[in-house]
Amino acid sequence: MTPEDEKVILGLVYSPANPTRVGSPEEVLRHFGASDGRQLGLKLLKEAIESRYADGVELALIVSNEFGTTMDYLDMLLQLSAADWHYMHEDVVSLLGQLRTPTAVDALYQAAVWIPDYLDYDDNRALATKAIWALGDTPGPEAEAALVRLRDSDSQIVRKGAEAQLERRQKSHTST
Repeated sequence: MTPEDEKVILGLVYSPANPTRVGSPEEVLRHFGASDGRQLGLKLLKEAIESRYADGVELALIVSNEFGTTMDYLDMLLQLSAADWHYMHEDVVSLLGQLRTPTAVDALYQAAVWIPDYLDYDDNRALATKAIWALGDTPGPEAEAALVRLRDSDSQIVRKGAEAQLERRQKSHTST
């Protein structure tokens, strides 16, 4: 990925320093000569994984968040969920949660119990919390069983999050 590629993708990002985007989705597609943003996101993600380029994962996920993901992303997201060479696990878990597939349950469970070195400072356990919410939104008995296991965690944050998601699931089952 060239510096110009990075600049075009980063133009999609809002930040406190940049409350209005300087780029557009159309500009990204035009720059890469693509007509389908989802396919572009897949291509960039595949390249980042193959080269183990951590910044490339971040840039590919920016594109993927902009244009959306499909089940075509699942295998790569599962790979990234446990990979220790990048620092975008929270975004990966969020995208897995959006897919709402029982296939992702094991990866989401592992994300809830694993603390990557670069997140060791995070006493709020944002990665675990996102993984627990994703499990709460995932249909099926596998997700429920994972939440039950998390309810026994030594971490109060993980335990309370799992309890809250189990309760939410229970309420949604009784209200239907």
